[in-house]
Amino acid sequence: MWIVASVVCLVALVLCVTVVLLPVGIPLLMLGRRLFGMAIRLFMPPGARHPVKTAGKASRSAVTGAAEALGDRLSDVPRPDGKAVRKRLKKTRKRVRKVAHA
Repeated sequence: MWIVASVVCLVALVLCVTVVLLPVGIPLLMLGRRLFGMAIRLFMPPGARHPVKTAGKASRSAVTGAAEALGDRLSDVPRPDGKAVRKRLKKTRKRVRKVAHA
């Protein structure tokens, strides 16, 4: 693919030298540049093309695995219902207010 891109760029440069065919040479040069970019992307492995995307996939799978392992361990621990948590929070707020005003 890079051979085709180089031939297209060479033809575009020849067309750009002649002032009359300059409007044809410039778009052809841009096409050659895009072909070079595509050839390089096809040549490189996916991890080198998008390192952030591959790192994101790996970290997501690691987080999911850790959450599943932690969820298995915490499944037998009783969880307080919402009412008990709100009540405990209300008492804590009252204590904080008393200490702040004293």
